Amino acid sequence: AEAPIYLLEQPAGSVPFAGAAMHREYRRHWTPVHLDFAVEDLEAAVQRAEAAGAKREGAVSEQAWGRIAYCSDPFGNGFCLLEFNERGYDAIATG
Repeated sequence: AEAPIYLLEQPAGSVPFAGAAMHREYRRHWTPVHLDFAVEDLEAAVQRAEAAGAKREGAVSEQAWGRIAYCSDPFGNGFCLLEFNERGYDAIATG
């Protein structure tokens, strides 16, 4: 199966998606590399991640494009689990 990989370069100060409270920064922050994992079932993916030692960083967030769970691994590296609606990642990549 094909899995598209999106590499997005956006200007500092822009938002990652419409309505986001945070703005992009390119100084050292939460983690120098941020990974997003697209999943079919967000709750099941969160449970699997937590069983492997990850921690959820707050409540699941509902967005126009789907849902997101902010997580960190046992070493503090951040990652997100994303469950998209019918538009998929294009809803974020193209606005």
